[in-house]
Amino acid sequence: MGRWCSPASAEPRSVQLLLLGVALVAASFYAGTLFQSSASPALILPPSVSRSPGSPNPQDASEFTNKVGVSYRTASISVPDYGLDVCPLEYNEHIPCHDAAYIRSLRNLDRSRHEDLEAKCPPREDSLFCLVPPPNDYKIPIRWPTSRDYVWRSNVNHSHLSEVKGGQNWVHENGRLWWFPGGGTHFKRGASEYIERLGNMTTNSTGDLRSAGVVQVLDVGCGVASFSAYLLPLDIHTMSFAPKDGHENQIQFALERGIGAMISVLATKQLPYPGNSFEMVHCSRCRVDWHENDGILLKEVDRLLRPNGYFVYSAPPAYRKDKDFPIIWERLINITSAMCWKLIAKHVQTAIWIKPEDESCRQKNSDTGILNICDPSDTSSWQSPLMNCVRLNTDQPKIQKLPSRPERLLFYSRSLEIIGVTPEKFDNNNQFWRDQVRKYWSFLGVEKTSIRNIMDMNANYGGFAMALSTDPVWIMNIVPYTTINTLPVIYDRGLIGSYHDWCQPFSTYPRSYDLLHAFHLFSHYQGHVGGCLLEDIMLEIDRIIRPQGRLNTD
Repeated sequence: MGRWCSPASAEPRSVQLLLLGVALVAASFYAGTLFQSSASPALILPPSVSRSPGSPNPQDASEFTNKVGVSYRTASISVPDYGLDVCPLEYNEHIPCHDAAYIRSLRNLDRSRHEDLEAKCPPREDSLFCLVPPPNDYKIPIRWPTSRDYVWRSNVNHSHLSEVKGGQNWVHENGRLWWFPGGGTHFKRGASEYIERLGNMTTNSTGDLRSAGVVQVLDVGCGVASFSAYLLPLDIHTMSFAPKDGHENQIQFALERGIGAMISVLATKQLPYPGNSFEMVHCSRCRVDWHENDGILLKEVDRLLRPNGYFVYSAPPAYRKDKDFPIIWERLINITSAMCWKLIAKHVQTAIWIKPEDESCRQKNSDTGILNICDPSDTSSWQSPLMNCVRLNTDQPKIQKLPSRPERLLFYSRSLEIIGVTPEKFDNNNQFWRDQVRKYWSFLGVEKTSIRNIMDMNANYGGFAMALSTDPVWIMNIVPYTTINTLPVIYDRGLIGSYHDWCQPFSTYPRSYDLLHAFHLFSHYQGHVGGCLLEDIMLEIDRIIRPQGRLNTD
């Protein structure tokens, strides 16, 4: 298992990084003192670090007398004796690659395609190099499963969504709390009823989404992620995303609730997920113009769907006959027909298509010139432009039918075979992580219920997430794009995750994760050619980890 390094066993460079890491994480906690944040009874803290408002700082806290001020990244990094500066309070929601002021300054963006909502990282010399503080009266988040329905108002102190979406039961004020009734724009009476309806539509009223073969869902424009939260009783796991737009705090709400989500958008680039990864892609009033640009966004959905996967579309063109909605619907029918998707159900306000398993129809449409087929060598989806074509499953006889969860977690998939992992190596890796996780919670010194949001920053085959699959946590599995491409393996195990480059900040809000697991991460980025230093990664770790959060490394 990853462990806290001891200086006695580390190289000099590692010692410096360790000390910096401890300083950053500790300073994140003490920054709360600077801005009068308080712990809440929602989390039982380890005795060595517990405190109450107005109490003296823990022993040795005076070592971290951080100053408040804006500082920027320089070519050479030196950490002052007093520690890194703490950014002013107005930066408490700072997301480096989604900074509105910086993005407004960019002149060559295709705003008609919402390129301005994609991640745009500033030059290194314009990047903040200070610790992002928590807001006033920040509280340790409420524990799962209560957090599904209630979070502290002071942690996400924005009323815009409750004002514009309260009538649709997204979120309501409730004293010192935000209350999430489980509604959405197209399921005001609750996600459970809506999910039951989708199950009926996909099974001709004979079952539910689970029996329809759905294990993993991509929720486009997820709002506060209530759809994802109410799929969990079916053991259906969802990768939820939405842009930082007019509803800018929706992902922050989702993460505060303990629901897996990230900032992303369908605009000009492929999403950071492998192809053939989801049994369902869901859009409920997701504000995506699927009919524009020759359906290029629907072709991205096609890339992500597994054969026989469903595209669920709940939006006005599916049922309204006024304005331009009939024209939009006709264009959607033309695009989906060219891709040989079959419209299997249309009920109330929802339409559902299914992606074909047999490629003969798509090959025929390609031969007649109404559909473009992608070059099979174009497989990378990290920072790659969208492609106006579909990918054929040319090796159809070898397409595997994956079992459902939990069997899928241990299934030896063809994606493992492709990267040269033998069944024996896979089994050994699984046993290694079972052994390591057996005493994991006592090693961390916390109760299981005090940890909910976990990120595995270098997930490899997803063994760590597999070993924690019966615990009350969700795990974002990150595969650095410079390593062997194991993210298809992770999705074939019924887990979720994303590609990323840790030389860039991650697209999430500050204080998103209770635990960051970084097994072999720092050794991979040591001397990395991307121009970043490990100090940059540690600063990003401090940004996205919660006060009282844990960093576990090797």
